[in-house]
Amino acid sequence: MAINVNTVYTTVLSILNKEQRGYLTPDEFNKIGTQVQLEIFEKFFEDYNQYIRMPKTDVEFASRMDRIRQEFQVFEKTATASAVALSKYTEPTDLHRFGSAFWDVGTTRPEIGIISERDYQQQILSPILQPSNDFPIATYKDNKLRVYPEATAPAVKDVVFNYIKKPTDIRWGFSVGSLGQYVYDSTVYGANLLNTGTSVLTSSITTNQTDFVNGTYTGTVGVTAGYSTSGTGTGLILSITVAGNTVTSIDITTAGTGYAIGDTITVTGSGGILGGGTGNLVITLTASDFNSGSSYGSTNFEISNMQQTEVILEILKYAGIIIRDPQVIQAAQQELMQEEANQKR
Repeated sequence: MAINVNTVYTTVLSILNKEQRGYLTPDEFNKIGTQVQLEIFEKFFEDYNQYIRMPKTDVEFASRMDRIRQEFQVFEKTATASAVALSKYTEPTDLHRFGSAFWDVGTTRPEIGIISERDYQQQILSPILQPSNDFPIATYKDNKLRVYPEATAPAVKDVVFNYIKKPTDIRWGFSVGSLGQYVYDSTVYGANLLNTGTSVLTSSITTNQTDFVNGTYTGTVGVTAGYSTSGTGTGLILSITVAGNTVTSIDITTAGTGYAIGDTITVTGSGGILGGGTGNLVITLTASDFNSGSSYGSTNFEISNMQQTEVILEILKYAGIIIRDPQVIQAAQQELMQEEANQKR
């Protein structure tokens, strides 16, 4: 189970603010949290290498090696090459640690033997070591595999990579409240996802009217009569507030999918859609209406919740540097050293 990003942030703030030592902004927290997650993630492999050389216990739930293996196993993926050119297969874009590769051209999908350029030159001179579709070899350079024998019609599906992906950057997303405070947004971050919440589309109104009927109106774009879009997005649900016969606020209750910058959302005033009116309400979507162009949307830590204590302590250590408090750094460092010593006894 992943670590909730809001739990970590609020805990860190509580510790820092207890003695009024300082404040960690969301942007600072996101950058530090991402770095800390990556450091802990890389440490999994070093610990696994150490534990694998130690005597292994058969007691259930007590095997350190099995525990570490479980920690990074959730990041293991299998995917085809991301591109191919001149029989060179480019590794998947999210590959972090290369594991193995398989030749899907072969009848039994054999594993590809990765060798150096020097070994390849020597091997092709041997009449009995020639590569074949059932015994393929490859050289690995510049994040690309050059496989031998070459496929007749190379395609990305020819090579299947087994690898470890990099953890996704964490993000504590928020909106700004009426008092200027940061309000946590628990919506799972999506770069092309519209922001959900109160008045998120009000600033994107490009055509308004002054003869709508006061009230609150809800509709689904593309489904409810009078609610349409110029794009291909679907599922967007709006809550529109009319006061003083003009639209004063537009909330998004459901973001939908498939919307893009520049799309227009039109709500017809005639026919009683907004209680009546002679014109339309037009909204033109801008970059700030999406998660990628705003502070909305959150991403949890992907490492397991067994690492929550270490995550908090590591963030506090970095926070001490930002707020220039050596006592915070020393206290967090001591706790981390003690925890690591206990784990490796």
